[in-house]
Amino acid sequence: MSSNLKVLQVIPKLGYGGAETGCFDIAHYLPENNCKSFIVTSGGELLKFVDKKKVKVFRLPVQSKNPLLIFINAIILIGIIILNNISIVHARSRAPAWSCLIATKLTSRKFVTTFHGTYNFKSNLKKFYNSVMTRADLIIAGSNFIFSHIKQNYSKYLNDKKKLMVIFRGINVDYFDPTTKIESDEKKLLKKWEIEKDKRIILLPGRLTSWKGQEVFIEAINLVNIELGYEAFYAVILGSDQGRDLYKKKLLRLVEQYRLSKQIRFIDHCKDMALAYKVADIIVSASTEPEAFGRVAVEAQSMEKPIIASNIGGSNETIIDEKTGFLYEAGNAKALSQRILRILNSGETVLKSIGIEGRKNIIKKFNVEKMCFSTYSEYKRLLN
Repeated sequence: MSSNLKVLQVIPKLGYGGAETGCFDIAHYLPENNCKSFIVTSGGELLKFVDKKKVKVFRLPVQSKNPLLIFINAIILIGIIILNNISIVHARSRAPAWSCLIATKLTSRKFVTTFHGTYNFKSNLKKFYNSVMTRADLIIAGSNFIFSHIKQNYSKYLNDKKKLMVIFRGINVDYFDPTTKIESDEKKLLKKWEIEKDKRIILLPGRLTSWKGQEVFIEAINLVNIELGYEAFYAVILGSDQGRDLYKKKLLRLVEQYRLSKQIRFIDHCKDMALAYKVADIIVSASTEPEAFGRVAVEAQSMEKPIIASNIGGSNETIIDEKTGFLYEAGNAKALSQRILRILNSGETVLKSIGIEGRKNIIKKFNVEKMCFSTYSEYKRLLN
């Protein structure tokens, strides 16, 4: 059966996000198991890393929400499905999912979707648009939090013929391994960031957008300073503003207001995230809205770093509070500052123990091999 399995994944852009890396990982896992692998995407930074000998890539404007383009994409997908004898089409976002739904209905192929987020809705029309993700033969939720969200909000679109299940997102624990990083690279990165490694470093990764909690983080850093004195440590906000100039200016004003300019670094991008985690002492995920999965928390634990995350969404599932990391009340700068102070005041033995337990947790539950095997197994069941 596996040799006949031909899977076409459709994703708007193949960038560095969680949905994109999941697509990339599955695409390369399938050929290793005697299956054919295809991707349809509009482009993206990860494209250059796709092994074209193993994975066939088609470029289409599947990022578009234009109804006419969605229909045109569906027609082209029908051609790709028939010409390549595709057995399963796996959509990873809403706009391309509509094209995939049309194409699979007209070609009688199996349809799979992965819910990568909550897809918030403010109207019945938006909810209907989102509902395409529940119109598949197999609906994959990236966490128990997303599973519950689907059940609560899209129950009328579910039935016994559809399978809804959780497959946790996985990361490459060999890449996010603290033993693979060398000291000279760490020194180069710190020099680039203009940081002397004579103080501890607190790292907040994530694109600059209000719900990622950069404002809460800055407020918390100010409160920690009141306790410890100014410039007792460095804080790094790592992420692109993606054109959100006004929001970044707002953050910079807040930093100026608290006189934190010498202490807080804004870094736009880091090619080696594992190295960024390695040079840091504490990792923070300060999201004020639920993360569907919370990749930062998982990557930090894999790198044996203490993680502090808000107690909403996927972080409740990926972090074992007080054992592999710490949870705090979302949006509460004082609660976050208290967690930071607790770690800063902890001995190396305690931090080492947290790190070891964290990596064990990720290897056991959230590694990429487990995610790929589970997805591949479900693909096979669909065709049986």
